[in-house]
This record gives sequence, C-alpha cells and structure tokens, in this order.
Amino acid sequence: MSDIKYILGSFGDPDEMMHGIDKLQENNISIHDVYTPMPIHGIEAKLGVKRSRIDIAAFCFGITGTCAAFALIYFCAVIDWRVNIGGKPSFALPDFIPIMFELTVLFCAFGMVLTYYASTHLFPGRAPRVMDLRATDDRFVIAVDAKENAEHTVIDELLKNAGALEVKYNERKYISYE
Repeated sequence: MSDIKYILGSFGDPDEMMHGIDKLQENNISIHDVYTPMPIHGIEAKLGVKRSRIDIAAFCFGITGTCAAFALIYFCAVIDWRVNIGGKPSFALPDFIPIMFELTVLFCAFGMVLTYYASTHLFPGRAPRVMDLRATDDRFVIAVDAKENAEHTVIDELLKNAGALEVKYNERKYISYE
C-alpha cells in the first residue's frame, strides 16, 4: 500500500457525502479535495476553502482597460492628431466615456477568461483530469491523501459507515480521458 496516493470514497447522494466529510473531520483526517457533478451549497465553508480573490483581479483588469482607453484617446486626440473644431477643446472627457467603458469591459472579460484558465489549469486543448470519471456524471467523490493519513482501514470504515457506495485506492493522481 505504499504506492497509494489517494483514497476515494464514492457517494450517490450529496447529503451522505456531507456526512462523510463530517465523519472524516471529526477524526482529524485531512481531505485532499471533493469532486461533485453539481455545486453544493455550504461545501466551501465545511472544507475551509478560502474566499476567492477573483473580484480583485476583475477590478485590476477593469482599471487597466480604463487607463489604456484614456491613454489611447489622449494620444490620438491631443498629441498625435489634434483637430480644432470650432474652438472646442481637443480632449472633451464626456465624449470619450463610452469608449472608456467599452475598453474597461473588454479588458475585464478577456482578463477573467485568462485568469480562470490559469487558476484551474484548463487551457484550451488540454484533456481534463479528474480523480473518478463518475464524479462528472452522478457520483460525489471525497479524495483523502493516503500519504498524510496512514490509517487506511480507519478511513475505509469511516467512509463506508457514512454511506459510501465504493471506496477505491488510487495509485495515480488523476485519471485522464485520453
């Protein structure tokens, strides 16, 4: 059993899986990750997942878009191609607010897509990797790191008592679709 990386408890019901998480945490067994076919309310708090800072990234991308639009408009309207139309100012800010808004949204959208791909390692063309292929269909899987938790039989019993349909010992980190 020395080459086992993960112990996978497969559940058919999300409530049983949440009960399994409680049982493991009561016995001070660290959970590597949980894989579900749908979002489950409250699972982040139960697992201790930190709040995402993706909103800060979105704000930074938006500010970058606004500054880029301002710089481009200023360069074009004031420095490079100044046009005198009836004595009006070359840089009238209210006229350029729609352009600045559009570039803010554009930079934010593209930046968020790239941030999502970078944070989840789901780049286009890469095959998705999951612990158990049924976790994308109808199973709820709890993955326990076997290296950190040496009591494999205790973990096996806890998962089965919590309602696990199957407990597997995984020797590889991920199963590839390929």
